[in-house]
Amino acid sequence: MLPLLAAAELQDHLMTVTNDLERLQRLLDDAGEALSGHFYSASSQVQTLLRQAAENPGTDSGALHHVMEDIAGAITALQFQDMATQLIAHTSQRLRNCADQLARDTFGDDEDGEAVVEIAPLRPNPVTQDEMDAGSIELF
Repeated sequence: MLPLLAAAELQDHLMTVTNDLERLQRLLDDAGEALSGHFYSASSQVQTLLRQAAENPGTDSGALHHVMEDIAGAITALQFQDMATQLIAHTSQRLRNCADQLARDTFGDDEDGEAVVEIAPLRPNPVTQDEMDAGSIELF
């Protein structure tokens, strides 16, 4: 069994890491929302330009098609940002569960009643992909 001071220190470290992951989660969410808005706006503008080019025979729309491919690649990257977000949330939940169990096992219940332990995720990992490969793009 861990000495009381060591257990308290370990619990403090676990909670600090959990808070850092939650802050990282918010930063990723904000960046993802901003990027998504810009990509959809750019995509809409390029679609308009492609329609205009189709109405004017002889207009080279190859560059616009290339831009659309770049936007599609960026949207794929946003999907991986979403998977990273899921993994951070999963990891935070596991860390909080460890901190809660440590506190309960070390300090026991208090005058307010039984110590509350956040439930650990049932699945070991919500994300199995670990690299960005080319593939189909599903807009979210």
